[in-house]
Amino acid sequence: MASLNRVTLIGNLGNDPDMRYLPDGTAVAKISIATTDTWKDKNGDKKEKTEWHHIVIYRKLAEIAGEYLKKGRSVYIEGRLKTDKWTDKQGVERYTTNIIATDLKMLGSKQNDQQSESNSTPAKAGASGGNDGGFDDMDDPDIPF
Repeated sequence: MASLNRVTLIGNLGNDPDMRYLPDGTAVAKISIATTDTWKDKNGDKKEKTEWHHIVIYRKLAEIAGEYLKKGRSVYIEGRLKTDKWTDKQGVERYTTNIIATDLKMLGSKQNDQQSESNSTPAKAGASGGNDGGFDDMDDPDIPF
């Protein structure tokens, strides 16, 4: 029987990436992104619900995220769900579900980051680190992707 564990999100970063390194030197970035759903209720009043998603990024993609992502930036994330079981200080078993990112696209341009994210132009920073274009407006020639 086939199975699929895939998550696709577009949202805004709630904080700058939290960068860490594993003992073997592997880079790990943790970010939270918000997605917002809007609708009208039975009375025609506009309603809004924001959902927060915890993302974990590894290796080269984590280094890219740590260097280029900033709070408020719009991002496209692809990944998979991973649930970890742990025991808190009171001995209660808890579960945490994270999204393990396999692909990341920064939305908007460098200029938009300095002003507002009004126009979205995808720029891919894939797990392979390949050059997929979309950075014509960036002036740093040492961008690693």
